[in-house]
Amino acid sequence: MAGQSKPIPPPPNHLEIVMLNPTCLFCKIIQQTIPSTIIKENDHVLVIQDISPKAPTHYLLLTKKHIDNVTALTGEDAAYSSALFAMAQTLGNELPSKAFNLIINNGAAAGQSVFHLHMHFLAGKNLYEHGLRL
Repeated sequence: MAGQSKPIPPPPNHLEIVMLNPTCLFCKIIQQTIPSTIIKENDHVLVIQDISPKAPTHYLLLTKKHIDNVTALTGEDAAYSSALFAMAQTLGNELPSKAFNLIINNGAAAGQSVFHLHMHFLAGKNLYEHGLRL
C-alpha cells in the first residue's frame, strides 16, 4: 500500500531490550546511573563487586532483566537463569582453587534485601568454618 511504512527488522545479533524497574537499585546499576565496580558482563548478566564483601572475592551476579526473585522466573526467563550459572562457572574456572559458594536469597524472610534476581559468588574463605554468615 502506498504511504504505509513497514517496520524495519532489527540488525543481526540485535540485543533484546528488556524490562527494567526505574526504582530498583540493581536496575540503576545495570543502566550505569549508579556507579559500581564491574567485573564482567554478557548479554544477560552483569557481575559487580559487592560493596560489603563477606569473603576475599564477593561478587554479585545480576540478571540484566528485572526479575524479582527465583519464584518470579517464567519459562521466558530461561536464558537469564541459565546465564547466571554459566557466568558463575566462568568465574569459578578463573580461580586457582575452583572453590566457591553461590548463594541466592529468595524473599525477605530468607535475607533478600534488593528484590532483583541476583546471585552471590563468594571465594577465598570457608563460609562454614565458623558458621555461615552472610
